[in-house]
Amino acid sequence: MVFKAKRRTVVTTAAAVAVLLVAALVVTVFTHGNSSSASDDNMVAYPAGQRPAGPEFTATSLTGAPVNFASYRGKIVVLNIWGSWCAPCVAEGQTLKYLDEQYGPQGIAFLGDDLQDTPTQALAFLRGAGISYPSVNDANGAVEERLAIAVPISATPTTLVIDKTGHIAGVIDGAVTYPEMTTLLKDAAVTQ
Repeated sequence: MVFKAKRRTVVTTAAAVAVLLVAALVVTVFTHGNSSSASDDNMVAYPAGQRPAGPEFTATSLTGAPVNFASYRGKIVVLNIWGSWCAPCVAEGQTLKYLDEQYGPQGIAFLGDDLQDTPTQALAFLRGAGISYPSVNDANGAVEERLAIAVPISATPTTLVIDKTGHIAGVIDGAVTYPEMTTLLKDAAVTQ
């Protein structure tokens, strides 16, 4: 009889712990949603009609071609501020490559702002990662400073999603994730 009582106590305790874990999971999902709260803290989405205007700039690409940001007007643009020396930038490279391959054919433009780097180092990283969209050479940070007029930029990497009217639909401070980017790209399609 003592063995059955101990077994019943162990089974009852295990069942109670399982119920508590399920309850904790349910509370977490309903209070934080089904996405990671850590990544949500890094993302800001601006509603249509309340978006800051993205600044115009001209620069030179890493390959020496002129880049005039005004030529991107009429397209949704993913503008990633990065450097080959930045570990989170390197880590997000494959996510951005995949997003470019998925959304580029749909007319969404990707542009990098290579910060405080040499073209040689930056191009070596891009080739190694298989990233084919252009990046501007921003060795002195001039483009980043222009962007920081519109929205706070506190870290590298930072990614801006700019709508077709040239307004900033959202910002991700830190390495991008696929769910964050797809959310901002859908939001950017809504304009007033």
